[in-house]
Amino acid sequence: MSITGKTAVVTGSNSGIGLGIAWELAKGGANVVLNSYTDSEDDHALAAEISKETGTTARYIQADLSKGAAARSLIEKAGQVDILVNNAGIQHVAPIDEFPAEKWDMIIAIMLSSVFHTTAAALPLMRKAGWGRVINISSAHGLTASPYKSAYVSAKHGVVGMTKVVALETAREPITANAICPGYVLTPLVEAQIPDTAKKYDMSEEEVTQKVILERQPSKEFATTEQLGGVAQFLCSDAAAQITGTTISVDGGWTAL
Repeated sequence: MSITGKTAVVTGSNSGIGLGIAWELAKGGANVVLNSYTDSEDDHALAAEISKETGTTARYIQADLSKGAAARSLIEKAGQVDILVNNAGIQHVAPIDEFPAEKWDMIIAIMLSSVFHTTAAALPLMRKAGWGRVINISSAHGLTASPYKSAYVSAKHGVVGMTKVVALETAREPITANAICPGYVLTPLVEAQIPDTAKKYDMSEEEVTQKVILERQPSKEFATTEQLGGVAQFLCSDAAAQITGTTISVDGGWTAL
């Protein structure tokens, strides 16, 4: 089944992984709704560029996903949601006993609670349309852990659990729910961090990439946003109709360790 004419809502999609997935779904023929908490000319220009390059309809809808009502409003404003990609995320690193409570609350709200709210609002639309795909972007940290990332790891594990629940609740319907679990992905944000990290460790950029950033990724290569978009496209295909409630790791072998 082609995704041409389907509507995909991708949260946190004005940059990085979310934008990469939106591009790939649009290239596959889907109309896309981009989202983030900002509402700038650049945000709307991204949607216009996708429309122009792919011939699909792309829109940008601002929503602060730390607020449940705003997450549900995003789905309402989209009008049609055949494919829901929950991707929005933030990060904060600190030991548990020093972790700011407000940072914990914000991370859980944006990365876990918003998944509940958008999914709850989108499922009735999918049922009405007779088809749907829920694709949650978890992480290698949804399957394993690292120190100092308590909120992020907890949220990403929660996303995997939420995915399984949605899959079981829709198992007898033409709706699937799966989680993609990336390792390190080469996004503009990561790319920008490499020079500073190299200076910090007094290493070359290549050395710091291999020995520090990709330390836990056995392939020693970044995944790409295009690859993640390709996995999302696959999960929307007929070949994936019986794949539901599971995780697909795109982590260069990280979780095989």
